[in-house]
Amino acid sequence: MNTAVNSTYQFLRKKFAIFSQFLYDEQIKSRLTKDIRHFRQNVASLDHKYSFERANKFNKGIRKLGIMPDGGTYLDHFRILVTHIGNAMGYVRMIRSGGLHFVSNSIRFIPNIESQAPNFEALAIKENLREETIDAAKTFDHVLDNLVKNFSDGNNYFQLLVNVFGKQLNDRKQSHLKKFYVIVPPLTINYVEHIIAGKEKMNKKNKDDALFTDDGLSMGIAYILQVLDQWSLFDSLHWFTSVEEMYKSQIQSVTKQKDENSEEKLDQTLALTLKRMDSYHKEFKLLYYGLSSARIFFRPTEDNSDIEEEEEKNVGDEDDGDEVE
Repeated sequence: MNTAVNSTYQFLRKKFAIFSQFLYDEQIKSRLTKDIRHFRQNVASLDHKYSFERANKFNKGIRKLGIMPDGGTYLDHFRILVTHIGNAMGYVRMIRSGGLHFVSNSIRFIPNIESQAPNFEALAIKENLREETIDAAKTFDHVLDNLVKNFSDGNNYFQLLVNVFGKQLNDRKQSHLKKFYVIVPPLTINYVEHIIAGKEKMNKKNKDDALFTDDGLSMGIAYILQVLDQWSLFDSLHWFTSVEEMYKSQIQSVTKQKDENSEEKLDQTLALTLKRMDSYHKEFKLLYYGLSSARIFFRPTEDNSDIEEEEEKNVGDEDDGDEVE
């Protein structure tokens, strides 16, 4: 597991270097600064909720910066980057869960791991048993200690990776990263458009880029917000509350228009509009649930700080000395 975590660390270092370059771009940085200023100056009139229109404008306006060879925008590629970071964290969790599952199959033979097991070597010596038996008892004691230690290992690898990168990315030189929380709203809009397009392709003959789930983004956003210590700033945007109110208002408006309409063609158009809006509304809810669940993984624990400090040293030893610039 330590090898897997170190490999993930090296992978994340490369991803965070690209992450930093994107947010350091003058066009991106200036736009985020404007959005932050606009929100702070109009926080009362906005009812403390980040405007959906503002985030949607960012998502669409980024096309003006250019289109990548594959047809995606810069925000599309930034979403993929954050998803890769989230998938790396999911890999660490999978390795950790697999290790615990493996150990649990062996430790089921131990009656009670919480109480101190008797020292079989000492008992064998006390009973004046043969040297071979004493050696066997010593080996058995070692096996028991190893199983209990691995099963009750307090290593929180998520928190370890949060602490390691938190020290690097919260440096004064990385001040441009402080604006990350305000790019999350347009990033979620971009994701919802992406996931809906992927689901629609599931029912088509050409299933290239088709998908029905992609939870890497929610894990990636949760991890980065924790690393940069920006959860409180993101919470202050009340983004998902703004999304909920916007879609409820629009769905009610279209439903009312549909009920009052008598033309068949317009009725069909409104029905399709309503279906699509309901689909977008549902995906935002699913993303909110995914982000809330991922947030739980990164809650710091109090009982493993000493182990984390020791593990951070081990991870640092694997570093080749390069910094995230």
